[in-house]
Amino acid sequence: MKKKLTQNLSLFYTSNYPRALRNKSKKKYKVTLGIGGNVGDVKQTFNKLFLCLNADARFDVLRTSPLLKNPAFGFLDQKDFLNGIITLKTNLGLNDFFKSMQRLEIRYGRKRSFKDAPRTLDIDIIFFANKKVNTKKLIIPHKSWHNRESVTIPLKHIQNNKLL
Repeated sequence: MKKKLTQNLSLFYTSNYPRALRNKSKKKYKVTLGIGGNVGDVKQTFNKLFLCLNADARFDVLRTSPLLKNPAFGFLDQKDFLNGIITLKTNLGLNDFFKSMQRLEIRYGRKRSFKDAPRTLDIDIIFFANKKVNTKKLIIPHKSWHNRESVTIPLKHIQNNKLL
């Protein structure tokens, strides 16, 4: 199902986006991930990512958002992106969690060529518990998340518990 928001923005509803899986988890850290991609069959990649995270005992997936189709920013000469939000809980510390997300990006074909380049899968850690981090490799909360429709629109759907 597709819902057009504006001329440039559309929400897509699939079997796993949006989805509410559980309200409670005994794991320690709540994490909000932003996912994005514009190379290959992005919906299929996102579905595989969801299934992988959901099957991994290190993570309890809580919710997913609808997927937002939106124009690229930064480097503009590329296809539109699909973006979404996944909330989960984990007992992994931040550094181990970050490394596991980088490994998933690589598994699903991520190549880092230049800033804002086209990609199969980008996983951004928007929030990790209440931690604030500012290093060369990692900034949490994610830099400028509140100014990006690719984050705020899907996040609003999760926060409002809107599934349809």
